[in-house]
Amino acid sequence: MQSILAVDDSASMRDLVRFVLEKAGYAVVQATDGVEALEVARQRAVDLVLTDVHMPRMDGIALIRELRALPAYKFVPMLVLTTESSGDKKLEGKAAGATGWIVKPFDPPKLLATVAKVLG
Repeated sequence: MQSILAVDDSASMRDLVRFVLEKAGYAVVQATDGVEALEVARQRAVDLVLTDVHMPRMDGIALIRELRALPAYKFVPMLVLTTESSGDKKLEGKAAGATGWIVKPFDPPKLLATVAKVLG
């Protein structure tokens, strides 16, 4: 079973994402911000990281940069799931190593299609 690290400071958003992904057969690990996500990622390998941008302590773009610096996460797909839709933020995310960008509110079938695509 493929595992996904879902990172969002909103409990309701984490629960929604977890519900959609688990229903599709994925194992989901959750984190409330980038700092917690980095700790989780160092302790266990995941197949995909799905992160928000705006979070306390460490935002999603900084998290992606930090994860990309770890050998185990050099090639792990990382999707950004955020309300942020500005071109500048997307470019910043891409430069940090984001694989894709999904704008909230998200459409569950589209999220699952994107996840399936990047996981191959």
